[in-house]
Amino acid sequence: MFKIIKNFNWIILSSFTCIFLGILTFLTFINEGFVPLTEQNILVLLSLDIFLLLIFFYLIFRNFFRFYSAGKNNKSGSQTNLKYVSLFSIFTLIPSLIVAVFSLVIFNFGLQKYFDDQITQAVNNSNDVARNYLEESKKNVKSDVILMSVGLNRASNFYYSNPKQFLRVVGAEKILRKIDDIYLIDSAGNILLSETGITSSDFFFPGEETFDEALKGAPVIIPNNFENKTSAMIKLNSFIDTYLYISRDIDPDILKYLNETEKAVDFYYSVENSQTGIKLTFAIIYIIVVTLLLFLSTAVAITFARRLTKPIINLISASENISKGELDAKVPNIEADEEFKKLNLNFNNMITRLKRQQDKLLVTERYEAWETVARKLAHEIKNPLTPIQLSIDRLKEKYSSKVGEDSSQFNDYLLTINRQIKDIEKLVNEFSNFARMPRPVLKKINLNDVILRSINFLKISLKSKIFFKENKKKNFIMGDEDQLYRVFINIIKNAEESIIEILNKKPKYEGKIDIDIHNNIDYIVIVIRDNGEGISDTKKVMTPYFTTKKNGTGLGLPIVNKIINEHSGEFVIKKENGTKIEIWLPKI
Repeated sequence: MFKIIKNFNWIILSSFTCIFLGILTFLTFINEGFVPLTEQNILVLLSLDIFLLLIFFYLIFRNFFRFYSAGKNNKSGSQTNLKYVSLFSIFTLIPSLIVAVFSLVIFNFGLQKYFDDQITQAVNNSNDVARNYLEESKKNVKSDVILMSVGLNRASNFYYSNPKQFLRVVGAEKILRKIDDIYLIDSAGNILLSETGITSSDFFFPGEETFDEALKGAPVIIPNNFENKTSAMIKLNSFIDTYLYISRDIDPDILKYLNETEKAVDFYYSVENSQTGIKLTFAIIYIIVVTLLLFLSTAVAITFARRLTKPIINLISASENISKGELDAKVPNIEADEEFKKLNLNFNNMITRLKRQQDKLLVTERYEAWETVARKLAHEIKNPLTPIQLSIDRLKEKYSSKVGEDSSQFNDYLLTINRQIKDIEKLVNEFSNFARMPRPVLKKINLNDVILRSINFLKISLKSKIFFKENKKKNFIMGDEDQLYRVFINIIKNAEESIIEILNKKPKYEGKIDIDIHNNIDYIVIVIRDNGEGISDTKKVMTPYFTTKKNGTGLGLPIVNKIINEHSGEFVIKKENGTKIEIWLPKI
């Protein structure tokens, strides 16, 4: 998933930018955002939404076009890859479109129902109730100020003669009418009497227009008063330039309800006026969200399809190479499911076995060809050797006494010829032995015993130290003990001869031969190392008759390789600070 985000970061960034602008446009339409609700601002926001939406779609289609183009240009597995991605995309697109259309219809229906006549009537009634409450409160204050003015006009004589009695009358009226504040004021802005005892600085003094209306004798509601009070005033006719000013507190809960009702009504009508813009904004936001989800689903589908088809494509490529005879082809190790990893491993193991079988078959055919050549050479060379030998013997008997002074030189010539005949005869015998080497007689044997037998035979004559890390387990195989004994004798002798080459240059050099044996899953592996000169060319030494030794025949290692090959094993020779030989033999 993080890889997908990294590959499509510009698309995801543009999508979130579109969503942010869409939400901002929506809030602006309902006048709840930090952008002022103006026609110009709405046009700018909608233009930005549409522009970013086009960029978003362009980025999406460009990436998918690249993918499909790359898929069509790819030869192996491209059709399968495109098929999987197309199926994933279609089965993701269809439900998304159905849900999108259904959601838009439901939203449009729900928004239309939101502005139903009954809901509109309920909103208006709620607003009317709130306004009627205020009007009713004003009417009550008006009636109370009239009734209180009647009582105070009757008690006007106490105002001058008995102020305390007048205050008791005012207090009684306050309690009777449930009034919170009672004042007597004059037109000059002076408070003549305050039942609550507040100062003029805390008092809201009416304007001149209010005094003018009060002079007509009718009660007047005081506008622009404190929000939590309803106030009224009236002219007291029994007093000189005196006005009765009363106010009643409004319940804070009622005020809160009135404010909330007013805001709700304003919001309702702002939404009603902007419902087309809201629908458009919602559609844009919804399209972006659905497209983003669709894109992410398709991107996951692409990743999944690649993860699924890439191992198959690798297998197809490897199988095509194998069909061409390239058995060195391997399926690359990639990040895939465990089943594909196991399939790739098994496929590579199968190729390795085929390669080994092919190599063994080639080695067998090569040795059969060399055996045929050796057999013919031995036959053709050995036949004239006997008459040549007899001729030399007769020449020696008949003419050695007749050559006189040259008899010693004559005998030297005959000895040289005889010596060369012996060398040729030895070489012919090697050819014959290589050509007539018998097939192994397989029996159950313990490799530990065969190796120890070889070491004990050579230990006395070796100038190097030999170390055998004997495995405590009995390493049983099906093999020919005599032929394997010959194998280990030959390898140890070659190691000793390689070390002697260094000893001739460095007499104090300490030669060492290590032999290790351990079990593998299906094989017993014998590793023989020496610290001698090493082999210059590990490939040519396996060719019959190739040798770097002065008196070598070039048949030692080929015979070893032939014996191991006929035991269904594998012979590997490497140059590592000397020579390292590995012999793999199937265990039982």
